[in-house]
This record gives sequence, C-alpha cells and structure tokens, in this order.
Amino acid sequence: MNIKTGIATLGLLLLPACTFSDTAMTPALTAPTAEMISTKKASRGLYTYSLARIRFLEGDAEGALLYLKDALAEDPKSPFLHKKVAEAYLKLNRPQEAIDACETALRFDQGYRPAHLLLGMILAATGKDREAIPHFEKAIKLDPDKEDAYVNLAVSDLKVYEYEGAVKTLKELLKNSPDSPLAYYYLGKTYDRMKLHREAAGYYRKAIELKPDFEQAMIDLGLSLEGEGLFDEASGIYREVISVNPANIPVTQHLIQLYIQQQNFEEALALLKTLPDQGLEGKEIHRKMGLIYLELEQYDEAIREFEKILALEPEADTVRLYLGTAYSEKKNYGKAIEEFGKIPKTSPVYFDAVGQTAFLYKEQGNPERGIALLKQAIAEKPDKPELYLYLSGIHESMEKPGEALKVLTDIEDRFPKDPALKFRIAVLYDKIGNRNSSIAHLKQVLALAPEDAQALNYLGYTYAEMGIHLDEALGYLKKAVSLRPDDGFILDSLGWVYFKMKRYDEAIAKLEEAVKLTDEDATIMEHLGDAYAAKRDHRRALATYQRVLKIDPGNRAVSEKVRKLKAEMGGR
Repeated sequence: MNIKTGIATLGLLLLPACTFSDTAMTPALTAPTAEMISTKKASRGLYTYSLARIRFLEGDAEGALLYLKDALAEDPKSPFLHKKVAEAYLKLNRPQEAIDACETALRFDQGYRPAHLLLGMILAATGKDREAIPHFEKAIKLDPDKEDAYVNLAVSDLKVYEYEGAVKTLKELLKNSPDSPLAYYYLGKTYDRMKLHREAAGYYRKAIELKPDFEQAMIDLGLSLEGEGLFDEASGIYREVISVNPANIPVTQHLIQLYIQQQNFEEALALLKTLPDQGLEGKEIHRKMGLIYLELEQYDEAIREFEKILALEPEADTVRLYLGTAYSEKKNYGKAIEEFGKIPKTSPVYFDAVGQTAFLYKEQGNPERGIALLKQAIAEKPDKPELYLYLSGIHESMEKPGEALKVLTDIEDRFPKDPALKFRIAVLYDKIGNRNSSIAHLKQVLALAPEDAQALNYLGYTYAEMGIHLDEALGYLKKAVSLRPDDGFILDSLGWVYFKMKRYDEAIAKLEEAVKLTDEDATIMEHLGDAYAAKRDHRRALATYQRVLKIDPGNRAVSEKVRKLKAEMGGR
C-alpha cells in the first residue's frame, strides 16, 4: 500500500471527529430527553423510538429504520427523529436519503445543531464540500465551544483549496481549546498542502506533545520531514511508529522504500525480514530482497530469493529475468541463458531476455550467435527500438563504434521521438570523433526530454572539454545536479566546467564531493588534482595524483603531471 494513499492522505475524513463512526450513528443508551419528541401525546413515539434504539444496538439498521418511521408517524415534526432516520440511512449506505432526512429536520428547526453537523458531514463525505461548509459554519455559530464543527469545516476548506480559511478556522478553535491535538494536526495538514513543510512539522510536533499516541500525526510529521529533505529524521519518526505499533505494515513498507531510495540497503533488508511472509505480500518481500541483494552484489542470496518466488509462481517472467541477471553477474552464463530461455515470446520481458542472452553469447566468445539471435528477433518484431539498441551495443562492445552507429542511424527516421535512441547515437558520434553531430543529437534528446539528466550531463561535459559555450554548459550541469544531486559523475562534470571557467574554489568543492560519491574514480581524482594544481596547492595536487596512480599505474599523463609538479616543488 502506498503510504500517501494508505495512511497519510486520509481522505481527511478518517479521524474520529470527522467520520460517521458506529457510535455516532447509534442513539445513546441514556433515556430519551425532551428534545426527542416534540409533543406530550407522543408516549407511543417514545416507546417506538426505544425499540429503534435496541435495533441499532443489535446492528439491525433496517429494523431500526422501520421503528423510527413509526415514531415519526406519532410525532412527524421531531427534528431529533428525522436526524436519527438520517443515521439509519447512513448505516444502510443510502446517503441521499440521509441528506433528505437531515434537510427535513432543519425545515422543522433551523437551529437544530446536530442536523447541521450531520448534514455537513454527509455532504463532505460525498464530495460536496462547498455545500457542507455553510452547515459547519452554522453549527459553530450555534455552539462555539464544541470542537467537531471547527475540525470538519477546516477539512472541507482544505479539500476545496481554501487554505487561508482552514488556518483561520483552526486558529479560532485554538482560542477556545488551546490544547486541541486535532487543531494542531490539521494546521499541520494545511501547511503541508501549502508546501510549508517546516511550519507543518512544528504543528505536528505540538499535536504529538498533547497526544503522545497520535500515530497519524507522527506519520505526517515524517512525511513533512521528507518534504524538507530530512530523511534521517523522517526515518527515525517511522521507526518510532513501528516500535509502538509493529502491525502498521504501510509505514514499514514506506520506510523500506525510503531506505532503498537512500541506498541504505542493509536497513531495508532488516525491515523486510520482519514482514509477514505470506501470499502476494510475501512474494513482493522476496522480490525486493532479491533486488537489494543484487544491488549489494550478493548474488547467491539474490538467486535464493528469486527462486522462492518462482517455486510458487513459475510464470513470474520478470522475476525469472532478475534470476537470469543474477546468474549472469555470477559469470554463470550457461545458467543465465537457460533461465532467459524459459521466458515465452508472449511475455512483456521477452525481448529484454533476448537482448541479455545475445550479450551472454558475446561474453562466451560467440558474438556472431548473439548478433544472429537479435537479427531474428528484429525480423519478428521490427518495431522494437530496444532490439536495435542491443544489437548496436554488441558491435560497440566489440570495439566497432562505426558499425554500432550504422545500426541506429539506419532506423533513426522510424523512431523520431525516441530519446534513448538519439542519446546512444550522440554517444557513438562522440566515440568516432564527430562532436558536432553528437551535440546536435544531444539537443534533440533535450527537446524531447528536457529533464534527461544523462543528456544534460553529456552535453555540458562535452562543451567543457571543448572549452566552448561554458555559461551554457554550466546551466545544463546545474540542472542535471538538481535532478540527480547524489550522482558523483554529474558533480564531476559541474566541477570540471567550473575549472574551465577558472572558478577554482567552486571546482574543488564540487570535485571533492564527487570523489566521495564515486569511490575512487581515477578520472574524477585527476580532475581534482588539476584543480588543486591550478590553485597552486602543490601538496594536495601531488597526493591526489599519486592516488590516481595507485588505481591506474600505467597512466602516463598523470605520471607526467607528477614529474612536473615535483620539479616545480624543487624535487620534494
């Protein structure tokens, strides 16, 4: 279940003050009061109403409705009885008749607050919030000391995007009830809707302070913290929810997803192991665990998880594709090909399996067999651009970029709006030294997909390498970083364009960050060494170049930089 639909966005009518709970629609167990029956002759009406109340308590709304109608025959002008009829209709899921009954009650007494409140709640629950709002406002006017109408009014204001109205209503409620957790909670919801997550978090915290077991407020506090980018704090809140209520599976699933997004795979695995291993949910748990193990390069564990699913559901073709991939990563190419071969032609992942099989034939030293397999698949399904990409990829992996390029340019006109195809053509043009055509295709990619971080990065870095259009390159790379802030290779490109612009302090800051994120990439470290050298920080430049040579001892260019740097430092 998605946390935002399952536990966070409650339809706003799921909290006790806003719902038609069983107790709210069932008459109280106390004796009827004077308001219930409007004439003294109604002793039979009182008796009949009592029978209706018993039917309510027994869960027989149909029987209760019959007795209530009998009571109304004795006292047809009783707003109380008409409201109770409305409650019976609600129990029977007949909202329009419930609305009619409330309106009848109000025809007899416009000042009958319970009917205004109930009518407003029914209208709001059926999506008629603008019609509900006047009834909540009337209920507040009739009794300003009761919390229920304020909360329902604020909720309806939220649903019709009247955020200022919701804030005003809830702050008015706090004047009367300064310790109302619901008022603070819905202020949090309102500020969240306004994208003011920090303010929202403050109100959620106040609601929790007043009501420490307010689980929904804790969940929404976590979501607000996520909105602020405070993922560690959000994770802590979700862990607290789970520690108090281990049965809250949606929160557990959301936290797992958050851990995966943050690449905290060990924590995600630990939580996955706490979930019930049954039915469809159990299969999804094994699927996620298998994918995490793949990411962690723990291939035997990944294979075990995928095989558990396939033992229960042999036709789970996507899982079989994952299984083949795990065997492929283990270099067990024969077993991988066997698993890919079990995927039928009718499967949505069949052509992915064909493409991977073709590459495995190449890895086994038989690229021609892979090429033949792909050409056969293309003959069967010529409208699949991914098959041409696989075929081009095999030629590229065989150090034949010209042939790889020809495969794609031959069919480019047939897929004019495929950004992935155009991107690969751009890369291949770059490989054969035709940078102008590469740049032209990268711009076509961005015309089709302006948020393509890969294309933004490639184009920005190309301009930086060529030393041209550096301001334009900076714009592309800043946008790419905003889309993928944790991608060390994109940060390297941004640092490199700063270097080319002679903005060395900014270059060093970005390149140092990139080195941390990319786990000792030689090219990025060389860029950082160049930036240190440009700043005349010879000691750091030398240390960084020497780190490059530990990774790539045969790098002559860096060896020469070290020699010159040592000479400049006086042989030290």
